[in-house]
Amino acid sequence: MPRQEYVQRLNELQDEILLVGSMVDKAVQRAVEALRTRDAAMAQAVIDADDEIDARQIQLEEHAIDIMATQQPMASDLRQLVTALHVADELERMGDYAEGIAKITLLMGEQAPIKPLIDIPRMADIAREMARDSLDALVARDTEAASAVWQRDDEVDELYEQVYRELVTHMIADPKKIERATYLIWVAHNIERIADRATNIAERVIFVSTGQIPTREEWWDKRLTERSNGAGPGVDSGIPPVGV
Repeated sequence: MPRQEYVQRLNELQDEILLVGSMVDKAVQRAVEALRTRDAAMAQAVIDADDEIDARQIQLEEHAIDIMATQQPMASDLRQLVTALHVADELERMGDYAEGIAKITLLMGEQAPIKPLIDIPRMADIAREMARDSLDALVARDTEAASAVWQRDDEVDELYEQVYRELVTHMIADPKKIERATYLIWVAHNIERIADRATNIAERVIFVSTGQIPTREEWWDKRLTERSNGAGPGVDSGIPPVGV
């Protein structure tokens, strides 16, 4: 196969990843909106649409494997294909979490909400932004943008802990709220996992670019050392180390 055609197939594979990413983003948005508005029809539409996400994931993996089998890629091209397989799996799992949220909405039915949903939609917004940013970083091979996705995971974790504590408090105060609170804990857990999957994609951005898969602590230690040595933006650039 001529190099030009080979590169075109790699680009097409990248486009497939972005398409699945867009489908997953829509699924998460609609699932949370269906929960917020108690829209059973929208929730069911999210559930029904998950089959298309699954089919696209399988198609993407088949294309990546076909390229590997027929072209025997080396070095960066091989990393790109291996990453495509991993990213396809991460996106499919995100879609499953969105489907799970939609199913919880149907389980809740017409039950009155414990409280207005504020933190859960906020968690979803951040998780969606992380997923989009991780895919943008993948296309651009931008390790700094990938590192920023890792940073934002802490925001989601903190919101999850806040939601969890608040809902447990409701359970203790009024046992009649246990079932409804448990449903919302499941929703928050799913969103937290979507954010985790986005960080996994960001991790693969660093793998494609460097051939290594460091932990986020290792990566930030490395980047902060480079900055302090003048190899990048200064340490006062507004990007704090993990845990600050």
